[in-house]
Formats: sequence, C-alpha cells, structure tokens
Amino acid sequence: MKAFRTYEEQVDLLAGRGMVIGDRVKAVATLRRVNYYRLSGYWYPFRQQVSGTRVDDFYPGTKLDDVVALYEFDARLRAATFSVLAPIELALRALLGHELGSVDPCAHLDPDHLGPTARSGNQYHKWLAGYHDELARSREDFVAHHHDRYGGRLPAWAAVEVLDWGGLSYLYGFAPRQVQDAVADACGLRAPQLASWLKALNLVRNTCAHHGRLFNRVHTITPRLPKVGVHADLDAVSTDWSRTFGQLTLVQFLLDRLQLGRTALLPAVFKSYPTTVQAVPIAHTGAHADWQGSSTLWSN
Repeated sequence: MKAFRTYEEQVDLLAGRGMVIGDRVKAVATLRRVNYYRLSGYWYPFRQQVSGTRVDDFYPGTKLDDVVALYEFDARLRAATFSVLAPIELALRALLGHELGSVDPCAHLDPDHLGPTARSGNQYHKWLAGYHDELARSREDFVAHHHDRYGGRLPAWAAVEVLDWGGLSYLYGFAPRQVQDAVADACGLRAPQLASWLKALNLVRNTCAHHGRLFNRVHTITPRLPKVGVHADLDAVSTDWSRTFGQLTLVQFLLDRLQLGRTALLPAVFKSYPTTVQAVPIAHTGAHADWQGSSTLWSN
C-alpha cells in the first residue's frame, strides 16, 4: 500500500518528477480542494512516454498552473453540459408521455400496448420493477395525489416524471414504433437514431453527475447519424463522434430542433479552453481548430 503523504509532500513529489510548481502556497491550497488522484487525470497527458508507456516524470516545462487550467475548464464544461441536458430530458419526457398516453393512459404498465422489445426477454420486467421502486421512493405531490385518488396507477404522462434519463431511454425503446417515430420526428431524427443518441447522452449525463473527466473522454457509444444531406448543419461538423465535441454536437442539435434555446452556453465554454496549454490542444476534445465556424450548431 502506498504511504500517506501530506499536501506539502505531494507538492514535493510533483516537483521531483519535473513539474513546475510556482507558488507553493497556492499549490498546497489547490491540493486541499482538489484530490491529488482526481487532478492526476489532468496531468496524465503531460507525463513522458517511453517506449509507448507513460512514466512518472513530466515533459520539460510542465506547469501545475496548466494542469489546473484544464481541470477548471473541464469543471465548467461538465456544469454547462449537465445544465443544457436538463431541458432536453424534460422535453423528451413530455413528448414520450404524451405519445404513449395516446395509445393507452397506462401503456407503460402493459407490454401488450408496447412494442415487441417489451415482450421479449426480461428487460421490460426489470425496467418495471425499477419504475415501481422509483414510485415508492418519490415524495412528489402528484404521486401522492394519484396514490390517493387512483390507487397509485400513474398515467404515462405522469409516470415519465419519476424516471431518470436511463429509465426514459428504456421506455422509449419499449414503446410501439409509431410512438418512437413521433418522438424522433420532433427531434429531426429517425427512431433508431434517437435511441442511440439517448443511450450516448445518458452516459455523458452520468459522467457529469459523477464529476468524471469529460473534456478528453473517448465515449463508448458512437451515435447513429442521419444520412448526409438530411441536416446540413450536422453534416458540416467534422469530428470523431466518440469524442466529447461530437457527443456535445448532439446536444446542440437537439437544443435547436426542440427549440429549447440555450444554444450559446456550450460554445461559450469551448471558447474558454486554455489555449496556452500547448501540450494538450483543444483537439483532445474532438474539436477542430475551426470548430466555431464549421457549423451553425456551434456558431453562437
């Protein structure tokens, strides 16, 4: 097991590995508010590579101030992303609840009113058990009202309000195709495309909610995109769609198509990228040098 080190000893360790510390008092204060191992994820790109392996020593000229600048940018990006995902989630809840309710007020409780995915395997039954757990934990007034008046059977348009993003994504997958199509059409997408976007953005949201490193993450779900020629603003974005800039382009697109506003927030955060950190350029996010001028989705 590694030995315990005081904040001052942690600073000495970094200095011994070649990091330029600068103001030691400021460095100790930084380590008091940001855990050493959390910050280590941001200095990882500054560690020297020897025969393809990262070693402990830093490249010459590595500054703690640059590492902190990346950390603070990432914190702004997480906060902004979480903020703009909220109205998208609420809009999707409203759309899905409305369309499911038009099939049957309690379609979400009866697989016979849902699509074939709800009637194969055990995923729907696991989702339903999770839904009932959320319902039991809820302290919302509308839940208590339906419990008192209707025995706790929430209609679809109310039930969606107790679901988190993951639960909502699963319910969308269980929905009949005509319901999926109606919701996807409002987003400017086809149903399979929206399904993949919901899964991808659920992981982005979870990264933000759990304070994970976002700016240079390689995401595990690559979204399904419309064919070239369907959306010129989406076509104009040149990126690796598994990188954060690509995933956040999905957010910009949905904000625009659902007419939710706030499309200027993420571009404003990207403009604040610490360009003085030459060892880790903005390309690590998946954004090209002309990221702002390439598409109207990012030109705010």
